[in-house]
Amino acid sequence: MDSSAELPPPDLPVVERMARVRKLWQWLVLLVISALFAGALEFAALPAALLIGPMLAAIIAGANGATVRVPRLLFGSAQAIVGCLVAASISADIFPVFYQEWPLFLGVVIATVAASSLLGWLISRWRILPGTTAVWGSSPGAATAMVLMAGAFGADQRLVAFMQYLRVIFVSVTAALVAKMWVDTSGIEVPPIVWFPPIDRQAFAATIGIALAGGLVGKLCRLPSPFFLGTFIFGGLIHLGLGVEMQLPPWLLAASYALVGWSIGLNFTRPILRHATRALPQIIASIVALIAFCGGMAFTISHLLGIDPLTAYLATSPGGMDSVAIIAAAAQNVDISFVMALQSARFLVVLLVGPSVARLVARSIKE
Repeated sequence: MDSSAELPPPDLPVVERMARVRKLWQWLVLLVISALFAGALEFAALPAALLIGPMLAAIIAGANGATVRVPRLLFGSAQAIVGCLVAASISADIFPVFYQEWPLFLGVVIATVAASSLLGWLISRWRILPGTTAVWGSSPGAATAMVLMAGAFGADQRLVAFMQYLRVIFVSVTAALVAKMWVDTSGIEVPPIVWFPPIDRQAFAATIGIALAGGLVGKLCRLPSPFFLGTFIFGGLIHLGLGVEMQLPPWLLAASYALVGWSIGLNFTRPILRHATRALPQIIASIVALIAFCGGMAFTISHLLGIDPLTAYLATSPGGMDSVAIIAAAAQNVDISFVMALQSARFLVVLLVGPSVARLVARSIKE
Protein backbone atom coordinates (compact mmCIF):
# COMPACT_ATOMS: atom_id res chain seq x y z
CA MET A 1 0.00 0.00 0.00
CA ASP A 2 1.34 3.40 -0.97
CA SER A 3 1.18 5.51 2.21
CA SER A 4 2.33 8.61 0.34
CA ALA A 5 -1.10 8.84 -1.30
CA GLU A 6 -2.57 9.68 2.09
CA LEU A 7 -0.32 12.71 2.58
CA PRO A 8 -1.60 16.23 1.69
CA PRO A 9 0.21 18.35 -0.89
CA PRO A 10 3.40 19.89 0.56
CA ASP A 11 2.19 23.50 0.34
CA LEU A 12 -1.15 22.95 2.05
CA PRO A 13 -0.51 21.56 5.54
CA VAL A 14 1.06 24.57 7.25
CA VAL A 15 -1.25 27.20 5.80
CA GLU A 16 -4.49 25.27 6.06
CA ARG A 17 -3.70 23.80 9.45
CA MET A 18 -3.27 27.27 10.98
CA ALA A 19 -6.25 28.77 9.17
CA ARG A 20 -8.57 25.88 10.06
CA VAL A 21 -7.68 25.84 13.74
CA ARG A 22 -10.28 27.45 15.96
CA LYS A 23 -9.46 31.03 16.89
CA LEU A 24 -9.13 30.16 20.57
CA TRP A 25 -6.38 27.67 19.74
CA GLN A 26 -4.72 30.17 17.39
CA TRP A 27 -4.52 32.63 20.27
CA LEU A 28 -3.12 29.94 22.57
CA VAL A 29 -0.45 28.98 20.03
CA LEU A 30 0.42 32.64 19.48
CA LEU A 31 0.60 33.19 23.24
CA VAL A 32 2.91 30.22 23.80
CA ILE A 33 5.28 31.14 20.96
CA SER A 34 5.29 34.77 22.12
CA ALA A 35 6.16 33.70 25.66
CA LEU A 36 9.02 31.52 24.38
CA PHE A 37 10.46 34.31 22.19
CA ALA A 38 9.98 36.99 24.84
CA GLY A 39 11.52 34.75 27.48
CA ALA A 40 14.56 34.02 25.32
CA LEU A 41 15.06 37.69 24.49
CA GLU A 42 14.51 38.68 28.12
CA PHE A 43 17.08 36.07 29.20
CA ALA A 44 19.50 37.70 26.74
CA ALA A 45 18.72 41.06 28.40
CA LEU A 46 17.57 42.53 25.09
CA PRO A 47 15.66 45.80 25.55
CA ALA A 48 11.98 45.69 24.57
CA ALA A 49 11.96 41.87 24.60
CA LEU A 50 8.31 41.91 25.63
CA LEU A 51 7.48 43.83 22.45
CA ILE A 52 9.79 42.14 19.94
CA GLY A 53 9.06 38.57 21.10
CA PRO A 54 5.31 38.76 20.43
CA MET A 55 6.02 40.67 17.23
CA LEU A 56 8.20 37.88 15.84
CA ALA A 57 5.71 35.22 16.95
CA ALA A 58 2.88 37.09 15.21
CA ILE A 59 4.89 37.31 11.97
CA ILE A 60 5.27 33.52 11.98
CA ALA A 61 1.57 33.04 12.74
CA GLY A 62 0.39 35.60 10.19
CA ALA A 63 2.62 34.24 7.45
CA ASN A 64 1.25 30.75 8.10
CA GLY A 65 -2.40 31.60 7.73
CA ALA A 66 -3.49 32.80 11.18
CA THR A 67 -6.89 34.48 10.97
CA VAL A 68 -6.94 36.09 14.40
CA ARG A 69 -6.46 39.84 14.70
CA VAL A 70 -6.13 42.12 17.69
CA PRO A 71 -9.42 44.04 18.09
CA ARG A 72 -9.05 47.74 17.42
CA LEU A 73 -10.24 48.62 20.90
CA LEU A 74 -7.55 46.47 22.52
CA PHE A 75 -4.88 47.80 20.17
CA GLY A 76 -5.97 51.35 20.94
CA SER A 77 -5.93 50.59 24.67
CA ALA A 78 -2.40 49.19 24.39
CA GLN A 79 -1.26 52.31 22.55
CA ALA A 80 -2.86 54.45 25.26
CA ILE A 81 -0.94 52.57 27.98
CA VAL A 82 2.31 53.10 26.07
CA GLY A 83 1.32 56.77 25.79
CA CYS A 84 0.94 56.84 29.58
CA LEU A 85 4.37 55.24 29.92
CA VAL A 86 5.96 57.94 27.80
CA ALA A 87 4.01 60.74 29.50
CA ALA A 88 5.04 59.48 32.94
CA SER A 89 8.67 59.18 31.84
CA ILE A 90 9.18 62.71 30.55
CA SER A 91 9.96 65.76 32.60
CA ALA A 92 9.57 69.48 32.14
CA ASP A 93 12.98 69.43 30.44
CA ILE A 94 11.25 68.55 27.16
CA PHE A 95 10.12 72.15 26.65
CA PRO A 96 13.58 73.71 26.86
CA VAL A 97 14.70 70.92 24.52
CA PHE A 98 12.19 72.02 21.91
CA TYR A 99 13.08 75.68 22.37
CA GLN A 100 16.85 75.24 22.46
CA GLU A 101 17.24 72.55 19.81
CA TRP A 102 14.62 73.51 17.21
CA PRO A 103 17.22 74.11 14.45
CA LEU A 104 18.66 70.65 15.10
CA PHE A 105 15.21 69.07 15.16
CA LEU A 106 14.20 70.81 11.95
CA GLY A 107 17.41 69.80 10.17
CA VAL A 108 17.17 66.16 11.23
CA VAL A 109 13.49 65.91 10.28
CA ILE A 110 14.03 67.52 6.86
CA ALA A 111 17.04 65.29 6.17
CA THR A 112 15.16 62.15 7.18
CA VAL A 113 12.09 62.98 5.08
CA ALA A 114 14.31 63.91 2.11
CA ALA A 115 16.30 60.66 2.35
CA SER A 116 13.18 58.50 2.60
CA SER A 117 11.53 60.34 -0.29
CA LEU A 118 14.63 59.86 -2.44
CA LEU A 119 14.65 56.12 -1.72
CA GLY A 120 10.94 55.89 -2.54
CA TRP A 121 11.46 57.88 -5.74
CA LEU A 122 14.29 55.57 -6.85
CA ILE A 123 12.22 52.43 -6.23
CA SER A 124 9.33 53.92 -8.18
CA ARG A 125 11.57 55.31 -10.92
CA TRP A 126 13.17 51.91 -11.45
CA ARG A 127 9.64 50.42 -11.57
CA ILE A 128 10.36 48.01 -8.75
CA LEU A 129 6.99 48.96 -7.27
CA PRO A 130 4.07 50.65 -9.03
CA GLY A 131 3.13 54.32 -8.82
CA THR A 132 3.65 56.11 -5.53
CA THR A 133 3.53 52.91 -3.48
CA ALA A 134 7.23 53.08 -2.65
CA VAL A 135 6.97 56.74 -1.59
CA TRP A 136 4.23 55.96 0.93
CA GLY A 137 5.99 52.78 1.99
CA SER A 138 9.29 54.58 2.57
CA SER A 139 7.76 57.30 4.73
CA PRO A 140 9.73 57.34 8.01
CA GLY A 141 6.94 56.99 10.53
CA ALA A 142 3.19 56.94 11.18
CA ALA A 143 2.89 53.49 9.61
CA THR A 144 -0.83 52.95 10.13
CA ALA A 145 -1.74 56.46 9.02
CA MET A 146 0.46 56.13 5.93
CA VAL A 147 -1.21 52.84 4.97
CA LEU A 148 -4.67 54.35 5.33
CA MET A 149 -3.84 57.52 3.42
CA ALA A 150 -2.01 55.61 0.69
CA GLY A 151 -5.20 53.86 -0.40
CA ALA A 152 -6.97 57.18 -0.79
CA PHE A 153 -4.18 58.38 -3.09
CA GLY A 154 -4.20 55.31 -5.34
CA ALA A 155 -1.20 53.43 -3.95
CA ASP A 156 -1.21 49.67 -3.34
CA GLN A 157 -2.11 49.39 0.34
CA ARG A 158 -0.79 45.84 0.63
CA LEU A 159 2.71 46.80 -0.49
CA VAL A 160 2.65 50.00 1.54
CA ALA A 161 1.68 47.96 4.60
CA PHE A 162 4.44 45.45 3.85
CA MET A 163 7.08 48.18 3.55
CA GLN A 164 5.87 50.13 6.57
CA TYR A 165 5.53 47.21 8.95
CA LEU A 166 8.78 45.64 7.75
CA ARG A 167 10.50 48.96 8.43
CA VAL A 168 8.98 49.03 11.92
CA ILE A 169 10.33 45.53 12.55
CA PHE A 170 13.81 46.42 11.28
CA VAL A 171 13.88 49.71 13.20
CA SER A 172 12.65 48.11 16.43
CA VAL A 173 15.05 45.17 16.31
CA THR A 174 18.01 47.34 15.24
CA ALA A 175 17.32 49.92 17.95
CA ALA A 176 17.02 47.17 20.56
CA LEU A 177 20.30 45.58 19.42
CA VAL A 178 22.08 48.93 19.43
CA ALA A 179 20.75 49.62 22.92
CA LYS A 180 21.93 46.19 24.04
CA MET A 181 25.43 46.76 22.64
CA TRP A 182 25.73 50.29 23.96
CA VAL A 183 24.46 49.79 27.49
CA ASP A 184 27.20 48.28 29.65
CA THR A 185 25.54 45.82 32.00
CA SER A 186 28.75 44.14 33.19
CA GLY A 187 28.87 43.86 36.94
CA ILE A 188 25.28 45.05 37.27
CA GLU A 189 22.81 42.62 38.79
CA VAL A 190 19.41 43.16 37.23
CA PRO A 191 16.73 43.07 39.95
CA PRO A 192 13.98 40.49 39.42
CA ILE A 193 10.77 41.79 37.89
CA VAL A 194 7.89 42.02 40.34
CA TRP A 195 5.05 41.27 37.95
CA PHE A 196 2.26 41.94 40.44
CA PRO A 197 3.36 44.73 42.78
CA PRO A 198 0.98 46.30 45.32
CA ILE A 199 -1.41 48.63 43.53
CA ASP A 200 -1.46 52.29 44.49
CA ARG A 201 -5.18 52.83 43.92
CA GLN A 202 -4.91 56.56 43.33
CA ALA A 203 -1.98 56.38 40.91
CA PHE A 204 -3.40 53.35 39.07
CA ALA A 205 -6.82 54.99 38.78
CA ALA A 206 -5.11 58.10 37.41
CA THR A 207 -3.33 55.95 34.80
CA ILE A 208 -6.56 54.32 33.61
CA GLY A 209 -8.39 57.66 33.64
CA ILE A 210 -5.62 59.36 31.63
CA ALA A 211 -5.59 56.49 29.12
CA LEU A 212 -9.37 56.70 28.62
CA ALA A 213 -9.52 60.50 28.50
CA GLY A 214 -6.40 60.79 26.33
CA GLY A 215 -7.72 58.32 23.77
CA LEU A 216 -11.06 60.14 23.68
CA VAL A 217 -9.35 63.51 23.26
CA GLY A 218 -7.20 62.09 20.48
CA LYS A 219 -10.28 60.78 18.66
CA LEU A 220 -12.25 64.00 19.11
CA CYS A 221 -9.32 66.09 17.87
CA ARG A 222 -8.81 63.62 15.01
CA LEU A 223 -5.14 63.24 15.83
CA PRO A 224 -3.11 60.71 13.87
CA SER A 225 -2.53 57.63 16.05
CA PRO A 226 -5.14 59.14 18.40
CA PHE A 227 -4.81 56.68 21.29
CA PHE A 228 -1.05 56.92 21.55
CA LEU A 229 -0.55 60.58 20.65
CA GLY A 230 -3.71 61.78 22.43
CA THR A 231 -2.75 59.98 25.65
CA PHE A 232 0.87 61.08 25.34
CA ILE A 233 -0.12 64.76 25.03
CA PHE A 234 -2.97 64.67 27.58
CA GLY A 235 -0.98 62.56 30.04
CA GLY A 236 2.03 64.81 29.66
CA LEU A 237 -0.04 67.89 30.46
CA ILE A 238 -1.62 66.25 33.50
CA HIS A 239 1.65 64.77 34.72
CA LEU A 240 3.75 67.90 34.20
CA GLY A 241 1.11 70.55 34.86
CA LEU A 242 -0.64 69.02 37.86
CA GLY A 243 2.05 66.69 39.13
CA VAL A 244 -0.21 63.63 38.87
CA GLU A 245 1.69 60.38 39.32
CA MET A 246 0.87 57.26 37.32
CA GLN A 247 1.45 53.59 38.12
CA LEU A 248 2.18 51.15 35.30
CA PRO A 249 2.64 47.66 36.77
CA PRO A 250 4.77 45.22 34.73
CA TRP A 251 1.83 42.91 33.96
CA LEU A 252 -0.06 45.80 32.34
CA LEU A 253 2.98 46.89 30.32
CA ALA A 254 3.68 43.31 29.22
CA ALA A 255 0.09 42.88 27.99
CA SER A 256 0.24 46.22 26.16
CA TYR A 257 3.58 45.39 24.52
CA ALA A 258 2.21 42.03 23.38
CA LEU A 259 -0.86 43.63 21.83
CA VAL A 260 1.28 46.16 19.97
CA GLY A 261 3.64 43.43 18.75
CA TRP A 262 0.78 41.17 17.65
CA SER A 263 -0.97 44.00 15.83
CA ILE A 264 2.16 44.67 13.79
CA GLY A 265 3.20 41.07 13.21
CA LEU A 266 -0.19 39.66 12.22
CA ASN A 267 -0.30 42.08 9.28
CA PHE A 268 2.37 39.94 7.64
CA THR A 269 -0.06 37.56 5.97
CA ARG A 270 1.07 35.12 3.30
CA PRO A 271 -0.63 37.05 0.42
CA ILE A 272 1.21 40.25 1.37
CA LEU A 273 4.52 38.40 1.63
CA ARG A 274 3.96 36.63 -1.69
CA HIS A 275 2.95 39.88 -3.38
CA ALA A 276 6.13 41.57 -2.19
CA THR A 277 8.60 38.72 -2.75
CA ARG A 278 9.85 40.09 -6.04
CA ALA A 279 10.77 43.45 -4.55
CA LEU A 280 11.95 42.14 -1.15
CA PRO A 281 15.72 42.64 -1.70
CA GLN A 282 15.23 46.22 -2.86
CA ILE A 283 12.79 46.98 -0.03
CA ILE A 284 15.22 45.62 2.57
CA ALA A 285 18.09 47.55 0.97
CA SER A 286 16.09 50.80 1.15
CA ILE A 287 15.19 50.18 4.81
CA VAL A 288 18.81 49.40 5.71
CA ALA A 289 19.97 52.48 3.81
CA LEU A 290 17.52 54.70 5.70
CA ILE A 291 18.51 53.21 9.06
CA ALA A 292 22.19 53.69 8.17
CA PHE A 293 21.57 57.29 7.09
CA CYS A 294 19.81 58.08 10.36
CA GLY A 295 22.57 56.27 12.26
CA GLY A 296 25.09 58.51 10.51
CA MET A 297 23.14 61.58 11.60
CA ALA A 298 23.08 60.23 15.16
CA PHE A 299 26.86 59.72 15.06
CA THR A 300 27.37 63.29 13.81
CA ILE A 301 25.00 64.79 16.39
CA SER A 302 26.62 62.84 19.20
CA HIS A 303 30.15 63.96 18.32
CA LEU A 304 29.38 67.57 17.45
CA LEU A 305 26.98 68.34 20.28
CA GLY A 306 28.11 65.90 22.95
CA ILE A 307 24.75 64.12 23.15
CA ASP A 308 24.72 60.58 24.52
CA PRO A 309 25.17 58.26 21.49
CA LEU A 310 22.26 55.95 22.36
CA THR A 311 19.98 58.94 22.95
CA ALA A 312 20.99 60.38 19.57
CA TYR A 313 20.42 57.06 17.81
CA LEU A 314 16.97 56.46 19.30
CA ALA A 315 15.97 60.08 18.64
CA THR A 316 16.89 59.86 14.94
CA SER A 317 15.57 56.30 14.48
CA PRO A 318 13.27 56.44 11.42
CA GLY A 319 9.88 55.51 12.76
CA GLY A 320 8.24 53.14 15.20
CA MET A 321 7.72 55.89 17.77
CA ASP A 322 5.88 53.68 20.25
CA SER A 323 8.50 50.94 19.83
CA VAL A 324 11.35 53.43 20.27
CA ALA A 325 9.58 54.80 23.36
CA ILE A 326 9.49 51.30 24.86
CA ILE A 327 13.18 50.75 24.10
CA ALA A 328 14.16 54.18 25.43
CA ALA A 329 12.25 53.51 28.64
CA ALA A 330 13.89 50.08 28.98
CA ALA A 331 17.44 51.38 28.46
CA GLN A 332 19.18 53.31 31.22
CA ASN A 333 20.90 56.68 30.85
CA VAL A 334 18.77 57.65 27.86
CA ASP A 335 17.33 61.18 27.72
CA ILE A 336 13.77 60.14 26.89
CA SER A 337 12.66 63.78 26.74
CA PHE A 338 15.08 64.47 23.88
CA VAL A 339 14.17 61.20 22.16
CA MET A 340 10.43 61.82 22.28
CA ALA A 341 10.77 65.49 21.37
CA LEU A 342 12.58 64.66 18.13
CA GLN A 343 10.45 61.59 17.42
CA SER A 344 7.25 63.61 17.91
CA ALA A 345 8.51 66.40 15.66
CA ARG A 346 9.34 63.95 12.87
CA PHE A 347 6.05 62.11 13.34
CA LEU A 348 3.97 65.27 12.95
CA VAL A 349 5.99 66.62 10.03
CA VAL A 350 5.65 63.31 8.17
CA LEU A 351 1.89 63.39 8.61
CA LEU A 352 1.64 67.01 7.50
CA VAL A 353 3.89 66.86 4.43
CA GLY A 354 3.55 63.17 3.51
CA PRO A 355 0.64 63.55 1.05
CA SER A 356 2.22 66.59 -0.60
CA VAL A 357 5.58 64.85 -0.99
CA ALA A 358 3.90 61.77 -2.46
CA ARG A 359 2.03 63.88 -5.03
CA LEU A 360 5.22 65.79 -5.91
CA VAL A 361 7.18 62.58 -6.41
CA ALA A 362 4.34 61.08 -8.44
CA ARG A 363 4.43 64.06 -10.82
CA SER A 364 8.21 63.80 -11.20
CA ILE A 365 7.94 60.09 -12.04
CA LYS A 366 5.33 60.70 -14.76
CA GLU A 367 7.33 63.49 -16.36
